[in-house]
Amino acid sequence: MSTRPHLVRAAFLLLVTMVLSCTAAQAQNEYIICSGGPALRKWEDLRQPAQQHDRWWGNFVRPARVRMQELQRTQPKGTIITWLVYRDAYLRRAGEDRDPLTSHVESVQSTYGINLVWFRTKEDVINYINRGGGSVSRARSKISGFEFFGHSNKYCFLFDYSSDVYAASTTWLHENDLPRLHRSAFARGAYCQSWGCHTGESMSRAWKRATGAPMIGAIGKTDYSFMHLRGWKVALGQGGRWTQ
Repeated sequence: MSTRPHLVRAAFLLLVTMVLSCTAAQAQNEYIICSGGPALRKWEDLRQPAQQHDRWWGNFVRPARVRMQELQRTQPKGTIITWLVYRDAYLRRAGEDRDPLTSHVESVQSTYGINLVWFRTKEDVINYINRGGGSVSRARSKISGFEFFGHSNKYCFLFDYSSDVYAASTTWLHENDLPRLHRSAFARGAYCQSWGCHTGESMSRAWKRATGAPMIGAIGKTDYSFMHLRGWKVALGQGGRWTQ
């Protein structure tokens, strides 16, 4: 008995539809929040009082947590929210404050159900963006958003400014490192923003060239002071503006 061609074609189309449906069901977007670390008080105490900043250990943690809560309300259902946090700075500051700061950060993971990933080097950040990690695979999960909370200058994200060395950084992600990021890791129309100082003066353009995704960044400084008075939002410094 011969098989009818139209029945074979119909069965093939049904199989393709089922495979595509399963793939779509398994695919998830991932929104990444990245937090640098705080300065040590002993270094800040060396500055003139008017020049002291970043004295609270939670400057780059609390607004990140509030932002992740917002994303849980506004992102499509099933979006993975991942928090990359520079661990060494919180360990150093924990010793100085005599407070288990890493445990406070980990409590956000358990309370809000986000995916917490500690990192120590720029290689960790690059590899996570390109490949994912743990239960997150770039084959299934594209990055629909990336935001950075921390110190920065026009060329770098400074993960540990004034943490290990006074008024300097030993761990950073430079715009010259950005070509190592895979464009394919990012979803079409991904939203990216840096809440650090000066990113919009150079690094935003380098980010777009490397990833294809525009990054909103500041011309001038950003302001993490008095955030509790404005809903834990980061502000622009005097005369600053946002740009892509």
